[in-house]
Amino acid sequence: MHPVLAWSGWAPASPCTPDCLPAESSPQVGRLQVIMRTVRLAAALLVTVAGVPFLPRRARERWLRAGSRAVLQAAGVRLRITGAAEYAAPGRGALVVANHMSWIDILAVDAVSPVRMLAKREVREWPVIGWVAERSGALFVDRAGLHALPATVAATADVLRDGGVVGVFPEGTTWCGSAAGTFRRAAFQAAIDAGVPVRPVALRFSTQDPAFVGDQTLLDSLMRVVRMRGVECELTVLPPIPPGSDRRELAARAGEAIAWVTGVRHGAAPVPAEPAFTPAVAA
Repeated sequence: MHPVLAWSGWAPASPCTPDCLPAESSPQVGRLQVIMRTVRLAAALLVTVAGVPFLPRRARERWLRAGSRAVLQAAGVRLRITGAAEYAAPGRGALVVANHMSWIDILAVDAVSPVRMLAKREVREWPVIGWVAERSGALFVDRAGLHALPATVAATADVLRDGGVVGVFPEGTTWCGSAAGTFRRAAFQAAIDAGVPVRPVALRFSTQDPAFVGDQTLLDSLMRVVRMRGVECELTVLPPIPPGSDRRELAARAGEAIAWVTGVRHGAAPVPAEPAFTPAVAA
């Protein structure tokens, strides 16, 4: 429901700008279809928001999953999910980590199985989005200084230990897709402390145009996607990685697994020529 989070005392920065995107934009739909998509998108958001306060936890999770899919469909985004059908067995915790290009990523991750996302504290104040994020169990992080980091890791570990599934984009901000950021390691420490696996998730788009980079506003990015024709988002749920005891190694392994699917390395790590796992069968 928002770009997820910075794991340091300074805000993460991406060098990506709209100049990174293709010179020729994707084919666009007509004005009437843009209007229809915008109306359907607003309706899907309102219906999803309206149902959240009245449902118990399990029903709310199913509602949010259906709502995420409905919002993507209304925006004209076709979602294709391959790999495992769930991030974790019922009652088992897992840390879901994914590469990050667009606001679409959050909805796509939630469309598989709702997760408790790590969000910057300011998101709580955002209209509609902050309200939904808070009621869906988001963990809010104060990224103003390193002093808050141990408490954030501890709180995340507690949720994981209790069988919760927590989602994070370890790059800390969005990238254009032809480049990617280094995976920050603090979130992986929470998985180690809780003794739960890390579940890498790779996201790929049929075009780079949906990337949310540079000085775009959320509204600008939403309308850019609504105007596009034939946008596809492929989400691959990769096999879980045991937590081990070294968060640097854990972050590197997750980045390598995702890079094998996307072909884009994270930080200095090379793209692996062969996967360190058996690719899952399409769901």
